[in-house]
Amino acid sequence: MAEKVHKVSVITGAGSGIGRACALALVADGWSVVLVGRRKDTLEETAELARAGAGQGRGRGQAVPVVADITDADAVTRLFVEVGERFGRVDVLFNNAADTMPYTPTEDVDVDDWRRVLDSIATGTFLCSRAAYRMMKDQLPRGGRIINNGAPSAHVPRPDSIAFTAAKHAVAGITRSLSLDGRRYDISCGQIDIGNVTPVGREQPAVRQADGSLRVEPTMDVSHVVNMVVTMANLPVGVNIQSVTVMPTAMPYVGRG
Repeated sequence: MAEKVHKVSVITGAGSGIGRACALALVADGWSVVLVGRRKDTLEETAELARAGAGQGRGRGQAVPVVADITDADAVTRLFVEVGERFGRVDVLFNNAADTMPYTPTEDVDVDDWRRVLDSIATGTFLCSRAAYRMMKDQLPRGGRIINNGAPSAHVPRPDSIAFTAAKHAVAGITRSLSLDGRRYDISCGQIDIGNVTPVGREQPAVRQADGSLRVEPTMDVSHVVNMVVTMANLPVGVNIQSVTVMPTAMPYVGRG
């Protein structure tokens, strides 16, 4: 029997980085969060951090790790069946998971790398959104919210990053399509394009510039991203942040090439 909860979110790529940080914040805010990823150990680390935070009185939510490959349609179906059986609904899906690859000239991009990046970002976003959309249109109260992790590269590419750029452009198209198609079912969809986040436990790597050079760019703390995702998640039905870019002010983006 499904638990009697209202605020239920699913976060992909929840085992580390932005996904983990957003999951911890939503749990602290009282959400039940389904942590999705391919590695059981990192998902359980996130769940343990969430439990430790809740034990200190930070929130009343819970974190549930579920191992799933979001590029596998059957695995995504099983994931959302489990969400439905456990909670009875899903209020927010945060499509965050992504595989990347090193900067590579277009003519040298291996087709397997192309498929891996496109599958993890574009196909994974589609499959999870489709499954969430099906639940949201039929559940009571009806509706929900899908938040897609885009990137500045969804609008302005870096050199030698054709697979990542194509995948993030696809995410932008998915966001707009879901926004349009979801209106009649009270389903909102918005996109957060995230600039350089300060790495944890390592130096900020040099990144490719428009002239082909590499240099270290300004970064920001992940808390600024987390605050925006939590704000988007908590918007009432009928209100949407369609698109927002959160980035360091001095990061090259506008006119970067």
